Amino acid sequence: MILKAFKEKSNRKYVNKLLTERKPTVNNNKIKTIAVLLNASEFHEFEVFRVYFKELGLTSPKHKIVAFTMDDKLEYNQWNAHFSPKDFGWKGKIKNIDLEDFINEPFDMLLCFYKNPVLQLNLITAASKANLKVGISNEDERLYDLIIDVELKDINIFKQELKKYLNIFKKI
Repeated sequence: MILKAFKEKSNRKYVNKLLTERKPTVNNNKIKTIAVLLNASEFHEFEVFRVYFKELGLTSPKHKIVAFTMDDKLEYNQWNAHFSPKDFGWKGKIKNIDLEDFINEPFDMLLCFYKNPVLQLNLITAASKANLKVGISNEDERLYDLIIDVELKDINIFKQELKKYLNIFKKI
């Protein structure tokens, strides 16, 4: 139990280090690839995002939906990948190869669709090489380039607002 607290503190320090070193630079390129980061305990309707991407005319096969779950034995056939607290080591070390690839993939946009602050989700968001990071939680504003503060149940409002801002930024 004590080791778990130390491990969490080392990961929190790693996230803070990443965020203080972060230099938000969003390029002017159009969005082609999108990654979605979900908390499985908060949101289950992953297919909404695939339909939404088609509506926006974004049909790249490189889109990814990844879910975080506290239950390591959860069936994950509905997402591209899933991860749990067991996939994280000390000082931000990632133990899951798929998750490491997800973090290092330079997606054009990362959608962080979770409201409650979870250290592992924040670590992935902070470490991600995505160009534009969009979130719905204003818990730590340093994580995102754009925050659309809506409730999880208001997915349609989120989709409208995201489309509006992407058009303003000339990203689609």
